[in-house]
Amino acid sequence: MALTLLQFDFPVAGPWGNEMAIAYTELAYQLAQTPGLIWKIWTENPDTQEAGGIYLFEDETLAERYVQEHTARLQAFGINHIRAKQFTVNQPLTKITRGYLPVTAAWE
Repeated sequence: MALTLLQFDFPVAGPWGNEMAIAYTELAYQLAQTPGLIWKIWTENPDTQEAGGIYLFEDETLAERYVQEHTARLQAFGINHIRAKQFTVNQPLTKITRGYLPVTAAWE
């Protein structure tokens, strides 16, 4: 099973910072229940009017499923020009550089 990193970004006019946290708290709790999601880092750049996230999934299949679901969700919010990229995590190198990975024998 290969850990898969997913990067999403898209243009958005805000909200930013604490306003974003308040506006999307319920969504964050929903996303936390996503099958195979280990963690998500929320990203925002008010200067370039972009937001998104970095996600770690248990495997490529679950990450691909999430790309389809989240793209549809964003489009329903009226967001277009969505970019999603998937990467396989090189676990030995990530451990050396102290990247957070789950401690489970299945992923070793």
